[in-house]
Amino acid sequence: MSEGKIIKVAGPLVVAKGIPNARMADVVSVGEKGLIGEIIELKGDDASIQVYEETAGIGVGDKVTSSGMPLSVELGPGLLTSIYDGIQRPLELIEKISGAFIERGIVVNAIDRKKKWEFTPKVKTGDQVKPGDILGTVQETSLVEHRIMVPEGIEGAVEDIKKGSFNVTQTIAKVSGKEIRMLQRWPVRKPRPFATKLPVKEPLVTGQRIIDTLFTIAKGGTACIPGPFGSGKTVVQHQLAKWADTDIVIFIGCGERGNEMTDVLIEFPELKDPKSGKPLMERTVLIANTSNMPIAAREASIYTGAAIAEYFRDMGYNVSLSADSTSRWAEALREMSGRLEEMPGEEGYPAYLGARLADFYERAGYGICLGSDQRKGSFSIIGSVSPPGGDLSEPVVQNTLRIVKVFWGLDYALAHKRHFPAINWLLSYSLYIDNLQGYFKDNVAEDWGKVRTEAMRLLSEEAELEEIVRLVGLDALSAREQLILLVSKSIREDFLYQSAFDPVDQYTSYKKQYHLLKVIITFYKESLSALEAGVDLDEIKSLEVINQIARARLIPEEKAEAELQAIESSIKEHIATLKGAIQ
Repeated sequence: MSEGKIIKVAGPLVVAKGIPNARMADVVSVGEKGLIGEIIELKGDDASIQVYEETAGIGVGDKVTSSGMPLSVELGPGLLTSIYDGIQRPLELIEKISGAFIERGIVVNAIDRKKKWEFTPKVKTGDQVKPGDILGTVQETSLVEHRIMVPEGIEGAVEDIKKGSFNVTQTIAKVSGKEIRMLQRWPVRKPRPFATKLPVKEPLVTGQRIIDTLFTIAKGGTACIPGPFGSGKTVVQHQLAKWADTDIVIFIGCGERGNEMTDVLIEFPELKDPKSGKPLMERTVLIANTSNMPIAAREASIYTGAAIAEYFRDMGYNVSLSADSTSRWAEALREMSGRLEEMPGEEGYPAYLGARLADFYERAGYGICLGSDQRKGSFSIIGSVSPPGGDLSEPVVQNTLRIVKVFWGLDYALAHKRHFPAINWLLSYSLYIDNLQGYFKDNVAEDWGKVRTEAMRLLSEEAELEEIVRLVGLDALSAREQLILLVSKSIREDFLYQSAFDPVDQYTSYKKQYHLLKVIITFYKESLSALEAGVDLDEIKSLEVINQIARARLIPEEKAEAELQAIESSIKEHIATLKGAIQ
């Protein structure tokens, strides 16, 4: 341990002199209370420290003690079901010690040292192992098997491997003379490596129709959800956390309002996992860093979440991380940059904003994990952005869009009309569609791409026609153009609109999504052929099958395919009858 003295305090920024062997990113304890901080700049003998707690009462001359170690997360059994703050302190344990507010300088272990876990070995004495190999497993929750891996830097023959009940600090194995415990540490700012990073090849199924069908995200992919206040970013994030086809969920409330984070903390423990019927928290880690918590800890929170996510990815799991919101994280960067007196970039953000965002989002990926068994894992990142006034040209949005491959642009006008998810289909895009075409052909339907493309074309044409309608009225349009408006309205209201509170509508499988959209596109094509045969548009509009299409999204999953195919057949019969009457 080595000490220095404080020479300056500026809010969460403290400058200390004389810390022996000070290094960038080392963790220090500040003042008599031992507040947690991190060295973020070195100038000669002066070290600038961002303090992760309120610095009131800290003065010039107070001591600063360096740990000589970077900010790290504790990894091991006990992570799942936990609720942490931005620097991985368990909030439930802190509440028992200090009440509803976090006491300054409080130090608690992220993982319980006393709880014992039943360890089952997967290797035997004499086996050769290398970093990433699975030594054994622990049934952490009823949903997740925790795989204990050989840490970085350890390789060789297994000299001893134990079986039985152990806490995380007890030795479970010995490899090349080095003892291995279930508890491991990893620097939060250092990405955990893949053995081989691979191109994405599977979609991350979310059950949200506008996302899955029109703007798909891949497992191991990145997505951005920008939108103004009240447009539904947090609800979309919650839906993705609940329904996404992943093994592990990491949810980071980064600088969000306290009442929103409270809703998450109350709601998540009560949610049922749709696949197993068990509590969703059994495969979830929550990181809560509300807007009234120290701003520096906000900056660390997304790295804490990413390090935990990568750890589970390395076990061979599919992991999704939701960060809500990266704008608050960028504001923390801006405040610390200002206090460091760095040259400001656009709108006061530091010049390295883009690089920091890239460092975070580039940790996502799909590939072969370290280890001998060639297991594959994925880590997907979904970050929301809260641009002031909904201005999508502001720096955080623009720098994020340069990095991510999926853009779900939320629209306040849609939210105001109570259309949710309020994702604007004209602004949004996904760059994963081409990569995933093969998956959809093999697993959903041969013509999935054609149906999706036709729906996007109709929505685009509708936007152009609405401009004409506003200028000269609906009657100026041809029957074909009026049909496009009718069908596009059906796509919007009967397919893209989705209720997060309806037990049937809140989740839609890929098969149901395809058949539902196929029904609407079939109606369009059949109606178009009827118009060309001389059928009046009003006769088409009066068909009862239109009401069946409107109710189709509420058909239960187990009945959906059969009933939607029946509706499709009914459309063809009714249109054929109309055409027959003309002839």
